[in-house]
Amino acid sequence: MAQQLVQISLLVKDYDEAIQYYTRVLNFELIEDTRLSDQKRWVVVRPRGQSCGCNLLLAKASSVEQQLQIGNQTGGRVFLFLHTDDFMRDYTDYQSKGVEFIRPPQQESYGMVSVFKDLYGNLWDLIEPS
Repeated sequence: MAQQLVQISLLVKDYDEAIQYYTRVLNFELIEDTRLSDQKRWVVVRPRGQSCGCNLLLAKASSVEQQLQIGNQTGGRVFLFLHTDDFMRDYTDYQSKGVEFIRPPQQESYGMVSVFKDLYGNLWDLIEPS
C-alpha cells in the first residue's frame, strides 16, 4: 500500500489572522475554509503553485493546553521546511512584509537556507535546494 503525508495541523490563535498571514505574507493559497460549527472551521492552506505535497491545516486552539503550544509545537526546533525555486526572491519579499529572520542566509551543502519565525513564533527553514 502506498502512503503519503498530506496535511499537518498547525495550532493558531485565530482563523482569520492566520489565513491573512499565510496568504498575504507567505503567499500561500487558501484551499478550503469550511465552517464546521460556531467555534470550529476546517481551514487548509498550501504554498502557491504546489500541486501535490503537504498542506497546512490551520487549527484554532480550543483548550488552555493547546493555547500554550501555539508557536512552540516542536519545543523550539525548526518545525516546517519550505522549499523555493528562488531563495532571494522569497527572502526579500518576506523581509519587505516584516517576516523576522533569526538566521541570515547561508549556503549549505543541501542549498541556500535561512530560518524565520511565523506570526506565532514557529520556526521555519526557507530553503532553495542545491
